[in-house]
Amino acid sequence: MLITENLLRIFKRKSFPLEKKVVYIAGLGLIGASLALGIKRAHPNVTVLGYNRSEASRTIALERGMVDQVTDDFEAFAPLADIIILALPIKQTKSYLETLAGLNLKDQVLVTDAGSTKAEIVAQAEKVFTDKAVRFVGGHPMAGSHKTGAAAADATLFENAYYIFTPSSLTTGGAMEELKELLSGLGSRFIEIDAAEHDRVTSQISHFPHILASTLVEQAVAYGEEHEMTRRFAAGGFRDMTRIAESEPGMWTSILLSNPQAILERIEDFKDRLDQVAETIQADNEEAIWSFFHEGRKHRKEMQIHQRAGRDSAYDLFIDVPDKEGVILEILQIVQGISLVNIHINEENREDIHGIL
Repeated sequence: MLITENLLRIFKRKSFPLEKKVVYIAGLGLIGASLALGIKRAHPNVTVLGYNRSEASRTIALERGMVDQVTDDFEAFAPLADIIILALPIKQTKSYLETLAGLNLKDQVLVTDAGSTKAEIVAQAEKVFTDKAVRFVGGHPMAGSHKTGAAAADATLFENAYYIFTPSSLTTGGAMEELKELLSGLGSRFIEIDAAEHDRVTSQISHFPHILASTLVEQAVAYGEEHEMTRRFAAGGFRDMTRIAESEPGMWTSILLSNPQAILERIEDFKDRLDQVAETIQADNEEAIWSFFHEGRKHRKEMQIHQRAGRDSAYDLFIDVPDKEGVILEILQIVQGISLVNIHINEENREDIHGIL
């Protein structure tokens, strides 16, 4: 959709209050469209412009009021924006940062991204925006879904989740405060961390687990060729550990290639730990095996896994229910007033689950 010359003149004026600013979101997939909804929820008067190559996502975002105008030409709206959010794959984000550096952007425009790795993106921004009137803040909203596209957008996607900022040498002039105010409607917990340290931490708790999950699936598939009951019994712990193997492969390919050293270090460390477990089994060392499981159990209980962004707010509740009409409705009436993340009926394999709801 084209912008009129009158709108162009209005948008090119100097800075004004946040409610009158223009936000440009490049990438109207799950993350970008959900960010748009959150921004609109807290700041309904902010003008949100959107870019996406897919016509379907552009149409959905426009029809549902996520954005005010859309385009399939990335460069078209960039000069109009006070704040630019790149909600794109990592490789594309780096390329578009270079494109932005060659455009006639507003003075002191604020640029941020939503990539899952940060060091390469921050370095790219500092390189291309040298001696330019551009402010930059690296960003990583730590939330997502197996669903994709603007159709899956959810204003509550980021609630209670960490929204990580990685400041750069270009994070000047109140950029951090302005960005936090813009994103206040997400309900996220904002935290700041160095870009390199972000990549080291996420390599352990996010990137490597995805490698492990996919490896477990591939191992089980290969094993199932000779042991056909493998697939049937693949529930319980196996299901929980491998759920993330269904994630979008393109995104995870770019993540691994943009954070290789830290991920390779985690793989080597894990190999060493598996070797240690193998040695205790081979040595028939009952005490060491018991200690291995005991320490794992103890340390997991000490971690903040049952918290959402550091808050004691999420718990797993397993309930034995009889097979009778209306029983699930009875349970829902009991727990009314509690925020339910998900309800799952487990009836395939109860080996390690003490309930079926």
